[in-house]
Amino acid sequence: MWIGQVAMAALMDVAFAFAVGSALLGAWLARDAQVAVAPARPAWLRAQRSTSIAALVLVLTDLAWLLYETASMAGVPLSGAFAELPTVLTQTHIGFGWCVAFGGALVLLLVSLSHGASALRHGVLWLAVLVIAAGKASLGHAADAGFVSPALGMQTLHILTTAVWAGLVLASGLSVLSALGASVARGVLIRVAGQISSTSLVAFLLVIATGVFNAWRGSGGSLDAIAVSNWGHVLMLKATLVALAVVLGGMNRLSALPRLRRTASTVDAHTFTNLLYLEALVMIGVFVAAAALSHSVPASAAIGA
Repeated sequence: MWIGQVAMAALMDVAFAFAVGSALLGAWLARDAQVAVAPARPAWLRAQRSTSIAALVLVLTDLAWLLYETASMAGVPLSGAFAELPTVLTQTHIGFGWCVAFGGALVLLLVSLSHGASALRHGVLWLAVLVIAAGKASLGHAADAGFVSPALGMQTLHILTTAVWAGLVLASGLSVLSALGASVARGVLIRVAGQISSTSLVAFLLVIATGVFNAWRGSGGSLDAIAVSNWGHVLMLKATLVALAVVLGGMNRLSALPRLRRTASTVDAHTFTNLLYLEALVMIGVFVAAAALSHSVPASAAIGA
């Protein structure tokens, strides 16, 4: 049951980040993709499709996660979770947080399926992203401090900035940038690569700041708690994977991207996208570790701090 919960939570996080990253890339590519024969149009269309598919996966995994969570809370098999759903949805903070996140996911899916690039569409899309982040934050340990608390606010910001950082890496490395491989699209690739690098750096700094706060809160401010608890061991695994992702991102920002800007060569373009691909694979591992953390007893509680 625990493995199912963690798997669904990881899929939720990956799908949410993928949708956010694809939406950002779609917005950045829209200006260069208005003409049907524009070199950027295939990548823009792929970003649009990726946003819709990721939003659909998010909705489906939200539903699956709720079943696993309900079965776990009620102590019943997965098949018996349906009968307990009304109670969980109406009488628990998990149910409230899930309804918020699921409502945001439905809006995100509907907006992603719509056409156009109006300010209203973009506004609704990013409002849905904010609602999803707030709902997801209230599903974890941060909600223990109440629905209006610094802990919940920090967790919401952490989820949002993680979705931006990891989402750009996932969507770029696994889907969108490969459609900019032609030499005629090299100028667009260089511009978007710069935007990815700059935005990811800002998001990463916020992820680290909020992540340190969450780690301090979860450990009760004790390094010993991290060292001796299973929660702490998973946290260290997550930190190791984050460090690996940072190394790959740093190689792109400090080496591959400057070379690509100087040469605009196919080799340097492939180097940049290949590093993003590897970083995306590491990010999936980060999300699995994060899901395991959110479904484990915090170190501070495990040691009675």
